[in-house]
Amino acid sequence: MSELKHTPLRALHMELGAKMVPFAGYEMPVQYPLGVKREHEHTRRACGLFDVSHMGQILVRGSHPAEALETLVPADIVGLAEGMQRYALFTAEEGGILDDLMVVNGGDHLYLVVNAACREQDIAHLRRGLPDHEVEGIERGLLALQGPKAAEVMQRLCPEACEMVFMQHGRFTIGGIEVWVSRSGYTGEDGFEISVAAEDTEALARRLIEEDEVEAIGLGARDSLRLEAGLCLYGHDIDTQTTPVEAGLTWSIGKPRRHGGEREGGFPGADLILHQVAEKDYRRKRVGLLGEGRAPVREGAQLFDADDRLLGRVTSGGFGPSVGRPVAMGYVAIEASEVGTTVYAEVRGKRLPMTVSKMPFVRPGYHRG
Repeated sequence: MSELKHTPLRALHMELGAKMVPFAGYEMPVQYPLGVKREHEHTRRACGLFDVSHMGQILVRGSHPAEALETLVPADIVGLAEGMQRYALFTAEEGGILDDLMVVNGGDHLYLVVNAACREQDIAHLRRGLPDHEVEGIERGLLALQGPKAAEVMQRLCPEACEMVFMQHGRFTIGGIEVWVSRSGYTGEDGFEISVAAEDTEALARRLIEEDEVEAIGLGARDSLRLEAGLCLYGHDIDTQTTPVEAGLTWSIGKPRRHGGEREGGFPGADLILHQVAEKDYRRKRVGLLGEGRAPVREGAQLFDADDRLLGRVTSGGFGPSVGRPVAMGYVAIEASEVGTTVYAEVRGKRLPMTVSKMPFVRPGYHRG
């Protein structure tokens, strides 16, 4: 643990009684005394505060940064309005996914949030791909305020931020602290992600946690919340061996970047990815899975059909506290991907039935205005 990096909130985590674990090269809180299940339920019912300062924050500056970034991602960045945020993927020449990220149009620059474990390789990838642009990794804190009462909390502290809708981004102050705020998150709930100078992170976190609705939430509940919301975790549900189409992320490929679009292709792996989009020529698909009983089905469990044929495997799984039953996602052969299909997960030598289901497993609470 001594070799791990720390976020600006380590002292606060210890003060709050967090159980700390290694995660993506950082020492991070997996849970607090409240416990994972109650932390999950509190976020769905009220409001949770997550330390996500381990995530990579990057600024891209230079001439026409949106056009430049489109050479590395399939998303429509040129069409992204100033002050708006969009989900994107770094794709490889072979069609796989190098990382998933958020992109904000900041006017004369782009602000990117990438996964912690991919931060350094993403910065290197950007610098190789965009040699005429300045790519700067910035050291800032990042807090996620999530849940149906997040807006009530923010209304008291920063009412201007509550005027934003889902995936909008702005710059404000909270108690004299300058913040960059997006109305987004990774729990399926309404909420805000707040980027703040490292030296101000603890003061802001303490101010937020003083609010009656807010509890500190760890990585354990963050994982169960994002799983119920049907959201991918890089390195588990998506990776270099997975194309955006197989992953069910075709929606993240901007319409102008597809066949017949005005800016068709031009990103790594475009030939394969656009072929899969147009011809539906792929052999496996990410699906949601609902289990029976209480026994969770974890990552790595193999999936079979009734005739003992191997169909695929689970990539994320656990018990869904809000769903009240085991939930998972994974990849199955395309012929077994139809909603309602029964598959069997092998868990400790037993075959447990699971039903291919739509995602998300919970109704999203995003504020779209």
